Amino acid sequence: MGKNPNNPNNRSAKPGNPADQQDARRRRMHEARLREQKADALRRRIVVGVSAAVVVALAGGVAIAVSNAGSGKSSSAAASGPLVTPANTTGDGTVITYGKPDAAHTLTVYEDFRCPICRAFEATDGQAAQALADNGTYKIDYHIAAFLDDNNGGTGSIDALAAAGAALNQSVDDFKKFHDVLYANQPDERTDGFGNVNTLLDLAAKVPGLKTDAFTAAVKNGTYLPWAKKVAEQFNTSGVTGTPTIKLDGKTLTVLGNSGPISPDQYAALVKSQIGG
Repeated sequence: MGKNPNNPNNRSAKPGNPADQQDARRRRMHEARLREQKADALRRRIVVGVSAAVVVALAGGVAIAVSNAGSGKSSSAAASGPLVTPANTTGDGTVITYGKPDAAHTLTVYEDFRCPICRAFEATDGQAAQALADNGTYKIDYHIAAFLDDNNGGTGSIDALAAAGAALNQSVDDFKKFHDVLYANQPDERTDGFGNVNTLLDLAAKVPGLKTDAFTAAVKNGTYLPWAKKVAEQFNTSGVTGTPTIKLDGKTLTVLGNSGPISPDQYAALVKSQIGG
């Protein structure tokens, strides 16, 4: 972060030669420009197309801020239909738990399926995060948001979440695989690609065995849209201010740095440093 040159505490000792003073000023200006250019490049690379959403600093990194948070409005009448909770939920029915239920530690993940920084985290560290769940280090509790529908318009977040509920109804493994496919094929959020049921069904076909008749009917009929709305509303009461937010045993992990997500090795080391061993 640049320092305020008007603050006396931030002033460096001045070189005795006026030419040296001028050179020092030029160096400081050049360094400031480089820092700003780097920050701008990061914002463009990770948050392409985010207009109404707000990018904020969170836990030493960047995230998509919850702005004008809502439940994720859906244009489908199914969103106000009867609440059908998928099989395999945990907690109050709004949490999706992946991994061994009796794991000693819990990784809590807050995401929105339209969030491009969530995509960046999943692309970089998703496999490392899953590996530690698979070996029993922790279980993963997913809390999914839909605030980007309100921020950017459309229904892609809530529709993707409802489709993920249809996958969860078949198995937690199907949910996790579909979750990963959604992020790997995330469209530009300005297009609201996940708001198209055919897009969601095409992506479901990438998960072997997922696109059953029951799954297809649930997605087309919006069976789990009321549940998705409930999940999104629960996120809005969590106190989390942006996505992705990753917590281990309740403590926020700094998984995003100035140049994007930390590396998988850094992620593993970060988890190890918190839980010991």
